Amino acid sequence: QVQLVESGGGFVQAGASLRLSCAVSGRAFSSYAVGWFRQAPGKEREFVATISWTGLNAFYPDSLKGRFIISRDNIKNLVYLQMNSVEPEDTAVYYCAAREGPTSEYAGRYKYWGQGTQVTVSS
Repeated sequence: QVQLVESGGGFVQAGASLRLSCAVSGRAFSSYAVGWFRQAPGKEREFVATISWTGLNAFYPDSLKGRFIISRDNIKNLVYLQMNSVEPEDTAVYYCAAREGPTSEYAGRYKYWGQGTQVTVSS
């Protein structure tokens, strides 16, 4: 079984930076691809970033490329999401998720999910 716990969310002003962490416990963390997703009130869950189990491949939607950076530490079993120049539109609950196999931008392909961490950006 794999468990994920997000942390680092909070209330920030537009233009600030924020780093989210995802602590992963369970077997063979280094063999899992990990993704970040977010969901704002009244909206569908949205793909934010994903990283391969090696950490060598990372993918983002075009709308977030250049502002958000995903990384992982397979020794500490942590995955990070660095959020730069945040905007009010980034306000959402952010979730990390894990899956065996390659990265994916589709939430339905991830088997394990965390409980989420709230990020609120004020203008």
